Amino acid sequence: MPHELEEQEAIGRRIKRRRLALGIPQADLAAAVGYSQAWMSKVEKGVIELDRAALINSIASALHCHPNELIDRPYFIGASPELQWQAAAASILRELRRYDLTPVFDGTPRSSTELWQDMKRLHRLRDAASNIAILRTLPDLLREAHALAEVAAGHEREEAFGIYAICCKFAHTAAHALGHPELIATSCERASWAAQLSGDPVLPAVADWMRVWDMWATADWADATALADKALRNVEPHYERGEPLAVRAWGSLQLRAAVSAARAANKADASHRISLAQQASERAETRPGPPLDDRHSLTFSSGNVAIHGINVALEMGDQVDALRLNKKTKPEQLAALPKSRRGHHHMDLARAYLWDGDRGRALKELRKAEDLAPQLIRNHPIGRATLRKIVYAERASTREQLRGMSSRFHLDDQGLFP
Repeated sequence: MPHELEEQEAIGRRIKRRRLALGIPQADLAAAVGYSQAWMSKVEKGVIELDRAALINSIASALHCHPNELIDRPYFIGASPELQWQAAAASILRELRRYDLTPVFDGTPRSSTELWQDMKRLHRLRDAASNIAILRTLPDLLREAHALAEVAAGHEREEAFGIYAICCKFAHTAAHALGHPELIATSCERASWAAQLSGDPVLPAVADWMRVWDMWATADWADATALADKALRNVEPHYERGEPLAVRAWGSLQLRAAVSAARAANKADASHRISLAQQASERAETRPGPPLDDRHSLTFSSGNVAIHGINVALEMGDQVDALRLNKKTKPEQLAALPKSRRGHHHMDLARAYLWDGDRGRALKELRKAEDLAPQLIRNHPIGRATLRKIVYAERASTREQLRGMSSRFHLDDQGLFP
């Protein structure tokens, strides 16, 4: 059986091995995540596919491990140069670990204005979901921002720390997409540190926005919501004054809180958060003046709110509502989103159609997702789980059709279907 089709069984075996090592009865593990022992038995045997992040994270939390240990991320398939990004990740980690040491940088660092211009390339790479290219770009930028912070003073020094924090944010996003837990944790810590030194009143809330994401890995839904609310309180005065970057951060934090609430099965709070984010998007999009320089790289818009609403419905296990919301979403809202967000959206739609029994449409949506953001989708555990589920369902359907036809042809007595 090809490797990708063995993953479902392998995940089940890892869950079972970890459970037995901890001495946890199967029934107790099932109860911890709100399911029956029979369901957990099927998961461990590879009969049931885990195609919801909340489920994977909840099982990992009950087993006191990182979700990547269960799903075996990062994925290594063959020796493709596209997948050989570990050297860049290691280089970034070296820079982040020596944050309080004298930077190693030859020459004179450029000004913060020039470095912010360089950051625009990272925005474009992020929008295209080119996560490997992001990792390869970051070591030099981190070194130079660190060097500038060392030699500069006043506002210029604060700007250097702001650049460093946003570099950490790009590292954090790419590490999540590729499955590198150490880089995820370290970049988040350094972003929080640099944000406090940046003089930017909104940037610490952006760092908290990153931390909320990390809390999902351990299924800490209540803590994730509490952290989002703390960040919202801190940015609230700036939001009330209509400061554009604060409006984006406030709306983005509401979306993080909405997903957290949905994973905690709190539908009312999730819906309320989505409505608050919608208010923020309307406020952002009706702002007069030239386009905003999105230095925090949050890409907040009404289209982003719409796809989060669909994702929240899926987190609640309601594919009918997700598909209903998708029909209401304006195509121009989706078209304005970067490829990374649209790719994730089509991956969500693939799940929705699959759960609704339409495998053909599910596969079509998954192909769209892959075309838009191949690195993201091929390395995403939900994308891979969705494809496996389609493959297994197609196999079962084909087998039943052939069984019926063989019976009509009187071939079933020849041991074709043992």
